[in-house]
Amino acid sequence: MRFTPGLLLSAALLLAAPMALAEERTAFEQQAREIYQTVVEIRTAKGQAKVPVMVDYLVRELKAGGFADADIEVTDYDSAGEPVQGLMVWYRAEGPPKQKPIVLLAHMDVVDALPDTWTRYPFELIEEDGYFFGRGTADNKYGVTSLVATFLRLKAEGFKPDRDLVLVLSGDEETGMFSTRAQAKYVDEKIKPAYVLNADSGGLTLDADGKALLYNVQAAEKTFASFELTVSNPGGHSSAPRADNAIYELADALKKIEAYKFPVMHSPMTLASFRSAGAQTPGPLGKAMLAFAANPADEAAIAALRAEPSTVGSTGTTCIATMLRAGHADNALPQRATATINCRIFPGISIAQTEQTLKEVVSNDGVAFKLISNLVESPESKLPEDVMAAVAKALAARGLEGVPILAHMSSGGTDGLFYRNLGYDTVAIGSTAAKLNDTFAHGLNERLSVDAFYGGLDHWYIVLKDLAGAE
Repeated sequence: MRFTPGLLLSAALLLAAPMALAEERTAFEQQAREIYQTVVEIRTAKGQAKVPVMVDYLVRELKAGGFADADIEVTDYDSAGEPVQGLMVWYRAEGPPKQKPIVLLAHMDVVDALPDTWTRYPFELIEEDGYFFGRGTADNKYGVTSLVATFLRLKAEGFKPDRDLVLVLSGDEETGMFSTRAQAKYVDEKIKPAYVLNADSGGLTLDADGKALLYNVQAAEKTFASFELTVSNPGGHSSAPRADNAIYELADALKKIEAYKFPVMHSPMTLASFRSAGAQTPGPLGKAMLAFAANPADEAAIAALRAEPSTVGSTGTTCIATMLRAGHADNALPQRATATINCRIFPGISIAQTEQTLKEVVSNDGVAFKLISNLVESPESKLPEDVMAAVAKALAARGLEGVPILAHMSSGGTDGLFYRNLGYDTVAIGSTAAKLNDTFAHGLNERLSVDAFYGGLDHWYIVLKDLAGAE
C-alpha cells in the first residue's frame, strides 16, 4: 500500500504506541527521540528552503539547554539560488584549553523523497516493526540528533571539557556543499583543530541476526563527480523521422557506459578492510572478501564483490546514470537529450582522468561532456590513537568489547572530504548500527532500527568525555 493523505491519521496512531512507552526511557533518551522526530519531520531537501527552520529549532533547544548566544553561530549561504544556513556550536573549555579543539561534523539536509512512491509518508517519523521510518532517519539526522543531544546531556551534567568541542552542521551536503566549503575554510582559518570527527559515516555492521560483526571507521572516501552528457539535433516533426535521433544516440552512449567496468583498484587500507571484514562476514561474501584481500586479481572474488552493492565501491571507480531528460513535445523530434552520470572515483585517480575514460568508452564526438559538480579530491586520513581508544571504550560500554575496529574507504561522499583536502585527519565514527544494505539511505523507505537508535545514544557521550577530559 502506498502513502495517501488519508493515511495521516493511521500514521499518527502508529506514533502513539512508542510514545506510550516514553516513561520507560530515561529523560535523555526521551529528549533525543523528540529531537529526532522534530528534525526528521522538517523537509530539509533541496527546493524546500527548510534548512533555516531546522536551524531555528536546534538553536532554541541549545539555548534552552544552557548554551549562550556567544556559543552559537548561524551563517547564511546561497546554494545554487536557494537560501541555506550552517550552524556552529562551541562547547568551550573550562579555563585555558589544554589541547587543540575537536571539530564534529554532521549535515542537516537530506535527499528529497516523493511521498507517492513511499509505503509510509517520508517526512513523518513512524515507528513500526522495530524500525524508525522516514527520510533522514539514517542519513544524517541521526548523526545530528546524536551530537546535539550529547551536547545538551553534557551541559546538563555540568561537564567541563579541557578543550573546545565545536559542532559544525552544514546545510547542503547532499547538493552543492556551499555551506560545507565555507565552514571548512572558517575551521581552517579560525579553529585549527587537532582533527575532525564526522557523524555521517562509520558505525557497526551487523549480521542477519543483528549481532555486531565489526565497527567501521571511515578514513577515506571516494571523489564525487557528476557529468552531464548531451546530444543535440536539429529535430523536426515527429511525422517525418530523421535517420539520427538525439534520444537514441544518447541511449547508445549510456549503454556503453553501463557495460564498461573500470579497472579493479585497491590500497593497503582497502585490502586490510576486506581482510578484517571477511573474517567476520559469513557465507560467500565473506569468502570473497578474504580471497580478494589475499589476491586482488582473483576474478571470482572480484565478480562476487562487484555484484554486491555494499562492496562494489571498494573495488574501483564506479560511474552510473542517475538522471535523464529529453525532448520538448510528444509530436516533435528531440532537439536535445541529456543524462547525468555520477561517478565515485577511487583515490589516486583524478576527475579529469575519469572524464577522459568515459569519453573513450562512449567514442562519439557528438556527445558533449560537462562537469557539473565542483568538489575536491581528498587523501586518506591517519587514525588518531586517542580517537581509536575512545571508540573502543564506547563499544566496551555497550557490551561490544572485542568487536574488530577497522578503517575503511566510503563509496559515498561526505563533508569530510573538504577537511581532508585541507590537511586535517578526518575520521567518521558514527554511532549507528545496521545490517548490510538495510538503511536505504537516499532510496525508498529509509529506516533505522529502534534498537540502533537507542543503543547508539551513549556513543558520542563516552567518546567526547574521553577525548576532552573525563571529569
